[in-house]
Amino acid sequence: MNKVYDAIVIGTGQSGPALAVKLAASGMQVAIIERGLFGGTCVNTGCIPTKALVASAYAAHLARRGAEYGVSISGEVTVDMKRVKARKDRISGQSNQNVETWLRGTKNLTVVQGHARFTSPNTVKVNDTVLEAAKIFIDVGGRALVPQIPGIDTVDYLTNATMMDVDFLPEHLIIIGGSYIGLEFGQMYRRFGSRVTVIEQGPRLIAREDADVSKGVLDILKNEGVVVELDAGSMSVAKRGGNTVVTLADGREVAGSHLLLAVGRVPNTGDLGLDKAGVKTDARGYISVDDELRTNVPGIWALGDCNGRGAFTHTSYNDYEIIADNLLNGVVSGSGRTLSDRITCYGLFIDPPLGRVGMGEDEVRKSGRKALIGTRPMTRVGRAVEKGESQGFIKILVDAETKHILGASILGTGGDEAIHCLIDAMYAKAPYTTVQRAVHIHPTVSELLPTVLGELKPLV
Repeated sequence: MNKVYDAIVIGTGQSGPALAVKLAASGMQVAIIERGLFGGTCVNTGCIPTKALVASAYAAHLARRGAEYGVSISGEVTVDMKRVKARKDRISGQSNQNVETWLRGTKNLTVVQGHARFTSPNTVKVNDTVLEAAKIFIDVGGRALVPQIPGIDTVDYLTNATMMDVDFLPEHLIIIGGSYIGLEFGQMYRRFGSRVTVIEQGPRLIAREDADVSKGVLDILKNEGVVVELDAGSMSVAKRGGNTVVTLADGREVAGSHLLLAVGRVPNTGDLGLDKAGVKTDARGYISVDDELRTNVPGIWALGDCNGRGAFTHTSYNDYEIIADNLLNGVVSGSGRTLSDRITCYGLFIDPPLGRVGMGEDEVRKSGRKALIGTRPMTRVGRAVEKGESQGFIKILVDAETKHILGASILGTGGDEAIHCLIDAMYAKAPYTTVQRAVHIHPTVSELLPTVLGELKPLV
């Protein structure tokens, strides 16, 4: 006999638990299913543990620069990787435990552990038990893509997930992939003391960004001794003399002690039995959803990384908010919260970080609209100079006719926080003059945003 609930949530990433608790608080009987670690990627192998590692790497980097600040440190600055990992595990583990405790302590919510597979549009089987509900929410996340590089099956390699088990210092870490995940690990391990080589198939790092952002990030990494090989093209890997050797398209070879693959993500949708429910996916396996996160099957929604409509913790959480508001607040379909309301924003958490929102310069040009641009190097931002962290720049793009902010890049100290001044103005649909005329606190990075907006020039 089936166990019947009002709603079933599959997965405990960023959106699933919040939605399950919200539905349970409304009086529904809810089951939430987890086959692995509570908290999903962010808590276990993504944001929280990696930023804990970034913090340790920053401490080592700052200690080595102590003399620049008049601070004397006797002897060489070294890193105890076992203690670094233990700190990371403690922080990540507490978050994992908090999610599980929260779910298990919620009234009307049943936690089920095991692998869920659809058996029909309204039933899933977990272990030997069939669960049934009129509403099912899929929040199964994603995992690292392992590219089909010739020889990849003959060598040992790491991913963002298995990097969490590393408690030693790789002699020479090779990273295939010059985008967000790879660059964060690259700078981090260089600061820990490894030699690091980043290999990027294309002509520049983080290709989705404007060329000046890519160059700015490249300069930051090179200044710290990270070797970057661009235009790698089609490559192959092999084991040779105890090392992993990556051969690039033009014959260049890079030999290292360890290999990290950071070339993208794939959704965890291949083993859910979606065909039994009739749920459609795209060519890459992402679940197709409409603007309110509904799949093609009535009563089934997809949230978070598995729907391909956002690859971040904050977009996953916003997915929960959209669904919860539309379901529980009596909003008529088509007039509630939608994905179209969302403004793209994210960060690259190297040091100094990159804060990004909206359109890039290239995208604005391609749109054909009349636009204005304002820029300022971090060497002319007092806060950055005072901290001795003056790499990077501020760039803001504005629609010349509507005066709305189109997008911005803040590459520099505090950029991941200062960008929110502009994000909020964009959501408010306020003209850029609102920010330009605001009085911000001195000395901060944010105080220079009005200055930049007061020096706009036509984008040519």
